[in-house]
Amino acid sequence: MQTKIAHIDSLDSPEAQRLIMEAGAMIRAGGLVVFPTETVYGLGGDATNPSAASRIYEAKGRPSDNPLIIHVADPADAEKYAFTCPLYEKLARELMPGPLTVILPVRQTIPQNVTASLPTVAVRCPEHPIARALIRAAGVPIAAPSANLSGSPSPTNGAHVIKDMNGRVDFIIDGGSSEIGLESTIVKIEDDGTLLLLRPGGITVEKLTALGCKVKVANAVTEGMKEGETVLSPGMKYKHYAPKASLILLDGDNEGREAFLKEKLKSSLQEGKKCALLAYSEDCAVYARLFPDARVFDFGSQANEEEQAKLLFARLRETDDFDLDEIYAPLPRQSGMGLALYNRMIRAAAHRILRV
Repeated sequence: MQTKIAHIDSLDSPEAQRLIMEAGAMIRAGGLVVFPTETVYGLGGDATNPSAASRIYEAKGRPSDNPLIIHVADPADAEKYAFTCPLYEKLARELMPGPLTVILPVRQTIPQNVTASLPTVAVRCPEHPIARALIRAAGVPIAAPSANLSGSPSPTNGAHVIKDMNGRVDFIIDGGSSEIGLESTIVKIEDDGTLLLLRPGGITVEKLTALGCKVKVANAVTEGMKEGETVLSPGMKYKHYAPKASLILLDGDNEGREAFLKEKLKSSLQEGKKCALLAYSEDCAVYARLFPDARVFDFGSQANEEEQAKLLFARLRETDDFDLDEIYAPLPRQSGMGLALYNRMIRAAAHRILRV
């Protein structure tokens, strides 16, 4: 397949507007368009077209029981595709457009292969101006998982999607680097008005509770899914975000991590293994001195979880360029933005966690 690649920095120029209209027409015609959002890049197709949804699954190599998120240009548009409620309207007023996805009962306007035959649909209104302009130009909701090959780290810049999707989709819009770097928060509105958090993201539990919402965190956020448990949203069941090398998370303080690495990492290096460290900025110089034969990747200051979130997937992708055997990284905390980092990293590590 010949993929058209367009670089759009802003929507101010007539050329940018022309390209958005062309991409929107491609969506309407059943094609696939990769586009930037504030979270990660999305692989988009017409959410009302079952053939387009099938093409999305095929392009990603994604299991068909993993439901897709539909993206709308305005929060009120959700009513055309789902049965909304007062709590959805409150979330829309306070947090949309933005990095929040809400699971609602689905209307018949959305085909079953978009929802993986569930009676619900995940709805999001992205904040990114290019994403919203594309949805408006398409004139239909856009079903869009992250624009990466299934299982690999999500793409946060144009180079990532070009590497994964060139030749697999009709159109790629390169809009630069993602602002947040982790996928949207996903919540399901329960019958009793509780929000069931299925995937943490830029909208934290603390931000939701500050709005007066009662939030319950699903077990699958911090643990593996149980046998036979239904996949209610993307990112729950399968191994995700994984680099090629084995990622091992270290649960402990700075001193404990350093003491462990002095023994285990040095031993691995002596055995001839190619090893790397995903390290806080403050530790990089020390680790480079202690372990000169290991590669050290900086993924942000220990005190700045937003910076870590923005860098995480890009750093995991960078490790793939070095034919590594093992990568060691600190285990994030389970609160604030740390919960989103924890969720992504335990899946990238296939739950390999060592207490140090």
